[in-house]
Amino acid sequence: MGALSTPTIIILSGLVLGIVMGATARGARFCTFGAVEELVLAGKTLRIRAWALAIATAMIMVQIMHQAGMARIDQVFYLQPEFGLIGAIVGGLLFGLGMSMVGTCGYGVLVRMAGGDLKAVFNFLVLGLSGYMTARGLTSLVKTNFIDSLTINLSAIGGQGIPNVLAGLTGTNADVLWLPTGLVIAGAVFVYCFRDPEFRRSRRDIAAGLLIGLSVAGGFFVTGTFGSDLFDPVRVQSLTYVLPLGETIVWLMTFTGSVLTFAIAVVIGTVGGAYTVAIYKSEFRWEGFDDMQSMRRHLIGSAAMGAGGVTALGCTIGQGISGISTLAMSPFISLVSIFAGSIFGLYWLMTGSAREAWLMLVGGQAE
Repeated sequence: MGALSTPTIIILSGLVLGIVMGATARGARFCTFGAVEELVLAGKTLRIRAWALAIATAMIMVQIMHQAGMARIDQVFYLQPEFGLIGAIVGGLLFGLGMSMVGTCGYGVLVRMAGGDLKAVFNFLVLGLSGYMTARGLTSLVKTNFIDSLTINLSAIGGQGIPNVLAGLTGTNADVLWLPTGLVIAGAVFVYCFRDPEFRRSRRDIAAGLLIGLSVAGGFFVTGTFGSDLFDPVRVQSLTYVLPLGETIVWLMTFTGSVLTFAIAVVIGTVGGAYTVAIYKSEFRWEGFDDMQSMRRHLIGSAAMGAGGVTALGCTIGQGISGISTLAMSPFISLVSIFAGSIFGLYWLMTGSAREAWLMLVGGQAE
């Protein structure tokens, strides 16, 4: 390792973490939308508990590393003083709605694409383009002028971390609250996961949750430790699957003038890991759209996911696991909004009526 440069170490680490993420998703059917769908439509909780275990695992590891000074999460954008409440809600709802139309999240798009799904290739291109435009292109004007202008500055309490809020309410030093807060929240999630006998017997789902959570923590460790190089610093970050898809497309188009980054390496590794497992399990199959209506739904859904994910500052992995593990407030709000948007979208697809879907979402009686 000592013979490798810091950028090389970071890129190789991103590639390895991506391979683990892709292989785990393909091998263990780890999918956030699939978990929500099974919970809402069938009342099954195995996959949602696996996903919750990933959150708890990442949270504990990240907070331990933060306590040890290894993760530098105080520098992540999730904990910036500007609290984007409106962005988290609007972006989360939009991403969740798009996710229901596509049938998976940005992470799942890569995994499906690696299995020969041509619909997912289409989703990858549209999602990446939409996300990149919302971050740095034409549609970024809407985000910048209308969404970002409504942020709430929380510098007075030290930032938007839950420990900052607790410190303000109790008069305690926020520095001593990070690890205890993470242990309490993660502990409650662990109890939820393992109180179910069926989940305790499911080694596949337990392994998937642990591997995903450790991979997210690994992302913060790599960028937080090796990225602190004074001569070649790298922004502290972990795994997310919205804007990096667009960055990967740009990198592929401008290879000779572009630099491979941690986020792009994660995307490439994810596809590679999922492809390897698909080949090993003889699951690689070419698939395409059934009809024009299906293609239209995927087009709108993936565009909504790209715009919504960037507006919410992350996806079900970027906000739902990476962001929440930092104990920032906006990821919790984004995640609730993503769930609400995806459930509404599920009901809409089932009934064909937005009104009936809304009534089902809020507990009313659909006609």
